[in-house]
Amino acid sequence: MARTTSRSTSPPNPQSPRNRTPQPLPRRRRTVGDFVKAFFAFVALAVLLVGVPGALVVFVGWPLPGGAPSLDWLQQEITVSTFINVLTVVVWFAWAQFTACVLVEIRAALSGVGIPGRVPGAGGSQMLARQLVAAVLLVGATAASFAPGLSQFGQSLEGNQKPASAASAQQTPGLFGQEQQQQAALAADALAAQADLAAAHADGGAKAGDTKFYRIQPPEGRHHDSLWEVAERHLGDGRRYKEIYQLNKDREQPDGSRLSEASLIRPGWIMEMPADAHGGELVEMPDEAPEVSKDVQEQISDYSRTGDHQGSGGQEQGGGQQEQGGGQERGGGSVDRDTAHIVLPEQRPATPEKPAAPHAPDAAETPAAQAADAAGFDFGLPEALLGAPLLAAGLLGALGRRRRHALWQSAMGAVGGRGGMQPPTPTGAAAAAQDALLVGADPEGVRLLDLSLRGLAAALAQENRALPTVYAAWLSNGDLHLQLAQPAGRPPAPWQLGQDQTFWVLARTDAERYEDVDTAAPYPGLVCLGTLDDSRLLLNLESVPGIVSLSGSAADRAAVFASVAAELATNGWSDRMTITVVGFGQDLTPLAPNRLRHLEDVDALIETMEAETRQRRGALGAAGHDSVLTGRTGPAQHTRWAPHLVLLAAEPSAEEAVQLAELAADASRLGIGYLVGTESGDLPGAAWEMEITREGKLLAPLLGLELAAQSLPEAQQRAVVRLFTEADPATAGTGPTGPTGPGDGPAGAAPPFLVDVTEQGRPAVYARLVGTYEIIGLDTPDGERSPLLHEALALLLLHREGVHPRVLASALWPRGVTDDVRDALVERLREWLGTEPDGSPRLRADRTGRLTLAQSVVSDLDVLRSLYHEATQGRGAGNRAVRGRMLTDALVLVRGPLLADRPQGRYGWLTHEIIDAQLPLLVADIGLALSEFHLEKGRAEKAIEALDAALGSAPGDERLWNELLRATHATEDPARLRQVAADLVARSGARGLPPRTEALLDELLPTWRSGLTAAG
Repeated sequence: MARTTSRSTSPPNPQSPRNRTPQPLPRRRRTVGDFVKAFFAFVALAVLLVGVPGALVVFVGWPLPGGAPSLDWLQQEITVSTFINVLTVVVWFAWAQFTACVLVEIRAALSGVGIPGRVPGAGGSQMLARQLVAAVLLVGATAASFAPGLSQFGQSLEGNQKPASAASAQQTPGLFGQEQQQQAALAADALAAQADLAAAHADGGAKAGDTKFYRIQPPEGRHHDSLWEVAERHLGDGRRYKEIYQLNKDREQPDGSRLSEASLIRPGWIMEMPADAHGGELVEMPDEAPEVSKDVQEQISDYSRTGDHQGSGGQEQGGGQQEQGGGQERGGGSVDRDTAHIVLPEQRPATPEKPAAPHAPDAAETPAAQAADAAGFDFGLPEALLGAPLLAAGLLGALGRRRRHALWQSAMGAVGGRGGMQPPTPTGAAAAAQDALLVGADPEGVRLLDLSLRGLAAALAQENRALPTVYAAWLSNGDLHLQLAQPAGRPPAPWQLGQDQTFWVLARTDAERYEDVDTAAPYPGLVCLGTLDDSRLLLNLESVPGIVSLSGSAADRAAVFASVAAELATNGWSDRMTITVVGFGQDLTPLAPNRLRHLEDVDALIETMEAETRQRRGALGAAGHDSVLTGRTGPAQHTRWAPHLVLLAAEPSAEEAVQLAELAADASRLGIGYLVGTESGDLPGAAWEMEITREGKLLAPLLGLELAAQSLPEAQQRAVVRLFTEADPATAGTGPTGPTGPGDGPAGAAPPFLVDVTEQGRPAVYARLVGTYEIIGLDTPDGERSPLLHEALALLLLHREGVHPRVLASALWPRGVTDDVRDALVERLREWLGTEPDGSPRLRADRTGRLTLAQSVVSDLDVLRSLYHEATQGRGAGNRAVRGRMLTDALVLVRGPLLADRPQGRYGWLTHEIIDAQLPLLVADIGLALSEFHLEKGRAEKAIEALDAALGSAPGDERLWNELLRATHATEDPARLRQVAADLVARSGARGLPPRTEALLDELLPTWRSGLTAAG
């Protein structure tokens, strides 16, 4: 059942996100000080309006000539009198401008039309006139109608009239002096009075002849309509959107929904407008609007008759009860059509063949995480990573890429052979974090999510349809639900409409049939915020119409921000993006240096985003696109419309918040998203407000959400970052089992597990993994359980440091398994492996609870590594005969790729390993060392034989090809050398030969280019 947060008449919790709807405030009683201020303001006005011109007439006189001057006047000498006359004219003009400002302000105050008109070029003068007139009139009954003008105390009239949501932001008292704070308090009193007038207008209704209506238009050829834009077009100022909201609040619309928050509205809704509204899109009462269709007339007439329920006090409570009832109705499964809410999709029954904890792209918890018993997470695995399958999959994939990159950098930078680079074995918190990533990760869910979104974009492009604006995605019961900002028609197959027109749904079985398509990622700004029941919510940060604010304690906010940053930086459903972090995250940049950017302060952020906003607006205009969504379909450049997501954990000042709100007003169209932290929960320009509690709940009452938040606490941040920094080539090789770096010489570091390669070191159990999988020394287990036992043994053989039981379970059962089944497998594996001569089991648990194998259980990969290490750093380093024999024995062990005959659908955990990259490099190192061994004695044919054998397992290794060219050149057979060069060029394809290989060919075979041309 969906959970919603209803409005209550009880006092609000100051720690919870605040409803931004203006509420009537208690009026402040007038004090003696108010009357004193009014008196001095009246005196000041009298002096400025009467005293100044009187003084000019008495002391200076009229400065202008009585008649038209002759040309001789221009040749007269300039005297002091001339200067005085010129200055007098300037003062007269200033007085006239100020007088006009006073008249405009008085007229606006007395007429009650709202925002006063602007006198051209009179920013400071009009502000002074406004404050003086306000001080005089505020003690009278006309102050209420003057409130809109007072709400802008301390702001520049010239520079703060931008049509942005920030314009409606309340000023922070700390921004001004004490006197201005008092004036702002008076303005709040006046604003409350105006709210009362608006409510009274809603209660009593307007005169039939003055009542006007506006029908919300669909977003054809423009961005989505909003109350701000309606007020700006028809009332002259977007800040008057609150008046429209008060007139229409909680009134039922033609589609049955209600306006419950002054934010998002739907096409087709009808808005009653204030009496002074103007514009061609407005209509009068239906009987007086013959140009409106009969259907629309009836709808407007019905709507106008529902206006008598608007009220305050007890009626406001009734509205809250109605909303609460609506929430209960939604919980019962009916449709909530209010797009201001992120609605939990209707649940579908889980398919019988799936376990209770289905694997994503759906699960709110990973299956392995659900396998944890009620006693907690044993062995210290961090819960934050166990319960974040999409984040864990992204981090694990990025870590694997980082380790592969480090491996290749080390290999290509080395001179001579190496020891087969091993990533450092994590210890302590880093080991627990890696285990949690392996247990919690859902790479299949990430893959299906990416395929589903790209497949949708490709299908829409084929139908010549634009991408719809998506606010959120729900992963629930195996299905993917996209919640649209507004209806967008029927989705392309196999997508289907969900519980209403704003939900597009794709079943998991349909998602599994998708294939890779060459199209841009349509919604790269999706990021997981948390779970609700069995559903996981991803919010599309770049589509939010304004700022998303997050309140709560600094530590809790930082944990949520870190989770968002880490997932955006490593997720698998995006192409390219920029993530700018401020106020946190400097240590997170190693996760994705190409995506994550850290800025020192808000000033630098505002400067950067102002330039970015201008550039994106220009790019969209030049390309003829309305938004980045229309630029992501069709032949557009993919990287041109990559999102830029701003994560600001530190609370900005009031002035900075207004600047950010102005930038965010048009950000969703430009592909820019803002997530900003705040202590108070009140942030100007915040479209959606959320709060993280100390209990780990993410609350968003206005969105109807209460989630179990996804976060990455500081301890887990450090552990995850440590995994990445230790994989970096610049910091590798610092420990005894660390990887070798480019400058470590030909030997390299010892592998983590060495085997006795003498005759006395014959193992009790020997498994062949390089090539087809074979086991020597054990009986074949039962046929049905044999594949599972073989896979479990292979995992343990590739991790001699030990495997956490939950890692083993998640690897063998990616869709989840219960503890009793896992424990039964471990016991069965222990029985199969048997015991040592002293009676100890060959499968045991170390002090941390991880499963390890006895040294008598060995794989050919262990032998391969040990032979190479012994040949280059052990006995073979000082004995040429031993070195040659060990290198030859090692190369004989290579029978093909790792686990060449593994069944399809199993051994999926190998995608998290780097052994598939390590093995070819190790074989190449062995081939290079053996080739060097033979060339030292002039045996070029033997060297070529060794290199050919190594190329069978590492055909793309540039070092092997270069050494093959040298060995072939040593045979003094130019025709054979040309043939090797031709084979190499053919293998290189369109990419061409690497620069170093070209240089080597120029040295060994200067005519190789002409020879290839003649052959072609």
